Amino acid sequence: MRLNGAGDRHTDRATDLIVRRDDLGVVGGDAYKLHDSLKRDGHHAHESTHTAATALTTRNFACGAELARVRDKWDSQLRTLRDACAQISNHLDYSMAAHAKDDEHIGGELLAVSRINAYLK
Repeated sequence: MRLNGAGDRHTDRATDLIVRRDDLGVVGGDAYKLHDSLKRDGHHAHESTHTAATALTTRNFACGAELARVRDKWDSQLRTLRDACAQISNHLDYSMAAHAKDDEHIGGELLAVSRINAYLK
């Protein structure tokens, strides 16, 4: 956030308060891409692991049940990681929009004060 200055040379808007956090946009974008990658690729071994766990359990191998538990734990951890990535991406998008709206509101408040100051001079 920048409190001093008169506008941003990178935009057409002449504002006093600007939220420019390109790094947050990059992080949010990366979190979104990771979420999509995990959704697409995170389950590629699910079916084969399930088949192997079932076959081992059917043949009375104790490791079959353990393999099934590992698969279930993987699924749980994958959901948690995907949810976290989505939350990060959504939160950063929301934060940028909220800060921009706050800056616009505060800019309007300051403009009103500067008009009052002009009358007092």
